[in-house]
Amino acid sequence: MYTFSIVIPVYFNELNLPETIPQLLALEERLLGYCLELVFVDDGSGDRSLQILQEYRQQFPDKIKVVKLTRNFGAGAAVQAGLTVATGDCVGVIAADLQDPPELFIEMISHWEKGNKAVLAVRSDREEPFLQKLFSNTYYACMRRFAIPNYPTGGFDFVLVDRQIVNDVNRIQEKNTNIMSLIFWLGYEHIQIPYVRRSRAKGSSRWTFSKKVKLFIDSFVAFSYVPIRALSVTGLMISFGAFMYGVVVFYSWFAYDEEVKGWASLMVLLAFTAGIQMAMLGVLGEYLWRTLDESRKRPNYVIDTVS
Repeated sequence: MYTFSIVIPVYFNELNLPETIPQLLALEERLLGYCLELVFVDDGSGDRSLQILQEYRQQFPDKIKVVKLTRNFGAGAAVQAGLTVATGDCVGVIAADLQDPPELFIEMISHWEKGNKAVLAVRSDREEPFLQKLFSNTYYACMRRFAIPNYPTGGFDFVLVDRQIVNDVNRIQEKNTNIMSLIFWLGYEHIQIPYVRRSRAKGSSRWTFSKKVKLFIDSFVAFSYVPIRALSVTGLMISFGAFMYGVVVFYSWFAYDEEVKGWASLMVLLAFTAGIQMAMLGVLGEYLWRTLDESRKRPNYVIDTVS
């Protein structure tokens, strides 16, 4: 008999859990030959999420594990923590808000049984506001173009992976990364299943704009050389433009005896180049900060208790 583990990061999900947990538990009846293990990771929730999880843990001690982190470390770190606790032959990851259909795990398991070590549930569409869809589509288009070729167009964070992939991710323990992009980057044989991500029925999302921007930056710093390469190209272009401007000024003075003027244009040019330099230092700072963060060897998360 196989063990199928599901890792569920939880952050302010007290309204969703009473529906999410029974739906996940019900999967075992449809998965003949599988023992179900649910690993809930409380990522520093400030509501009753942890209490609800503990209540269900008491009812189903052989099915549910509750991992409590000391504080909020972020969804990616919560997933990483859950992967270290999960014992399954294959492991699924799903959000706790029921925007992703748990019953899709049935089809994902069948693909895993055929030898696919990663089964990605890729969003073909989203029942979300226009601006959220625009941001997501732009992010994944940039990932495909500048970071990881052939990355799923609609992106994914609903996935089922083989134990071998789980072991690889647990071994890497990379900081400031996108855990799903890391799974895809590993390059194992995979299959993609399209689905429509549902709108959130209960509660409000804590996936703020600042967290989205951080994910955007982390993804490109972790998986692409484009930001650094762009600095070199920009510097060369500005240097070439300044050189050509100097040639024109010199020629005008030498050939036509024109007086060299342009205090205002000189100040604009200096301000422009200074702004470019500050932007370059910012990009370099992002890489240096992540190098420093890795060298400190601090953990991505701290587990308080596992029950």
